[in-house]
Amino acid sequence: MIPENLRKEMTRQHYKIVGNHSAVKLCTWLKKSIRDEGFCYKQKFYGIESHRCLQMTPWIGCCNSCLYCWRIIEKSPLQFDRTDEPGDIIQGCIEAQRRLINGFPGWEGTNMKKWKEANNPNQAAVSLTGEPTMYPKISGLIEEFKKRKFTVFLVTNGQLPERLEQIAGSAEPSQLYISLDAPDRQTYKRVDRPSSPGFWEKINRSLELMNSFSCRKAIRLTMVKGWNMKNPEGYAKLIEKANPDFIEVKGYMHVGESQKRLPRDAMPLHRDIKEFAEKLERETGYAYRDEQKESRVVLLSK
Repeated sequence: MIPENLRKEMTRQHYKIVGNHSAVKLCTWLKKSIRDEGFCYKQKFYGIESHRCLQMTPWIGCCNSCLYCWRIIEKSPLQFDRTDEPGDIIQGCIEAQRRLINGFPGWEGTNMKKWKEANNPNQAAVSLTGEPTMYPKISGLIEEFKKRKFTVFLVTNGQLPERLEQIAGSAEPSQLYISLDAPDRQTYKRVDRPSSPGFWEKINRSLELMNSFSCRKAIRLTMVKGWNMKNPEGYAKLIEKANPDFIEVKGYMHVGESQKRLPRDAMPLHRDIKEFAEKLERETGYAYRDEQKESRVVLLSK
């Protein structure tokens, strides 16, 4: 069960707890999209609709404690006593999101067509908090989402390569993300603060496995100024193992719990992100594809 102090804190931060170890929270861009005030970079880059996105996690706990994470990671348990079924998690998350958006019709500027569509999401961002591949039935979760006609974006820190082996070929998401936040072992240990002693071997194994996936693949680099915006050659060598379709170079945002761990000047400007992306272009052979200034992100593609 989720500890009571964590449950209270997550509820205060507008999460909806689902079952024994899952959660939903409205994305800022979903709220903006329903009011026709913009949409997230995933809509711009990949064609999903922000207002129909279900931002959720099947496992609140995480095996890393990344400095830049805006979530409540210090209080999150790694294991839970009972494991919920994929169908129960998905249905619970949909119902929780419906409750979270229930008040939108009373707000001036709400696009009622989008609000109605938002009550029936068709895109799952399996990345809200925690590490989703720690959920033992992650393959079943992806398959159940697809049965319900969802596209599925799975984001992993790559610390459980054995779970990626399970889903490769048989239960692949629509898009697989691996977060790569360091060009070398020492930086990874400082920035991602992994709990496993074999962390570097695990992330490298996951990068190698990514190359075997047939779905769309993306490497996401969360850039923290003064910490990991260095050694583009090292990043390029790691990215070459994964052979992704896209590289997202994204700036750390000084929000949430990360404000307790990092100073505000650790947040790079968009021009800093563009400069580092240009260095990666030269090292990887990937080319500029797009950007979104509001999210401080640049997309590179093959």
